[in-house]
Amino acid sequence: MTNFLTFRRVQLCTLWIFCILFVFSLSSCSDDVIEPLEKADEPYSLVKPNGFPDITFDITGNPVTINGIALGKKLFYEGRLSRNNTISCGFCHIQEYAFTHHGHNVSHGIDDRLGIRNAPPVQNMAFLSRFTWDGVGYSLDERSLVAITDVNEMDSSLPEAVGKLNADANYKKMFKAAFGDENITGDRVLKAISQFMYTMVSADSKYDRMKKVTESFTAEETQGMNFFQQKCSSCHSGELFTDESFRNTGHYYNAQFDDRGRYRVTLDWADDMKFRVPSLRNIEYTAPYMHDGRFYSLDAVMNFYSDGVENHANLDPELKKNGTLGIPMTAQEKQYIIAFLKTLSDPGFVSDKRFAE
Repeated sequence: MTNFLTFRRVQLCTLWIFCILFVFSLSSCSDDVIEPLEKADEPYSLVKPNGFPDITFDITGNPVTINGIALGKKLFYEGRLSRNNTISCGFCHIQEYAFTHHGHNVSHGIDDRLGIRNAPPVQNMAFLSRFTWDGVGYSLDERSLVAITDVNEMDSSLPEAVGKLNADANYKKMFKAAFGDENITGDRVLKAISQFMYTMVSADSKYDRMKKVTESFTAEETQGMNFFQQKCSSCHSGELFTDESFRNTGHYYNAQFDDRGRYRVTLDWADDMKFRVPSLRNIEYTAPYMHDGRFYSLDAVMNFYSDGVENHANLDPELKKNGTLGIPMTAQEKQYIIAFLKTLSDPGFVSDKRFAE
């Protein structure tokens, strides 16, 4: 009798272990299921860093929530938004390079096709009023539509992308968590992605800590800041280091890409070769530089502004003062300015796991 009871106990114990392993195996098969960050959705409140401009993002038309951000992050890295399921937003906007397409002068898209412009960084979008080199984009909710539908980027359409997402049960759960029901629409896809980009705030560089008096500049960085304020801040102003204006800065016309900047939007020759002044935050990480990525180092940028500016009928007045083209700078002054520009680097932002794939 004792042996029989012992045998039954072993049987029951074995059965119990088998059940645990079976449940675990089911869980393991679902590792790719990404649950929303919160079961009950909660609003997300963005804190504006000191000195930053006001938030421009329209939260009345697109309320930002924890679950919406989680969905947007998954969509940001989702290859199925492209025609052949290989290109995502994160393909061209790589976090460790402040969400730029490092090493490529212009964007590389589907089937290795080339775009015509350098992929801009994705940072501090909540505070900007324009999002493209030519200023055609004013709404962050619409920015992803361009990439999804552009023949050289994702070469898809919202109906095609939505059809793929509808076949994924996990996406239905995430859309319900973010928007209240399982209905997947193109409008919701765009809004979720923009909610994720809304959270990408970079405001913890050495420069920011210097402003808070928690860190000090070196003598070289202080000199560089002084020269920067004298020679660069008329365009790269404010805490985002851009006035968001459009300026002709004396670049030659690149026939390969046939890009005349703001002119493509207005068809006004007064806007020929005018491009939006970019933010300089995280500039150390975002090479190559300019609208077509023509310069691969900050030294090359400095040399262009001192010696390479070409005269145009609508060349920006700041670059032809006193009958001299460009910005007069000595070799030493350029190095000081570069030292200052590197204080705008935010290593915490480019390694923040909240934004990682």
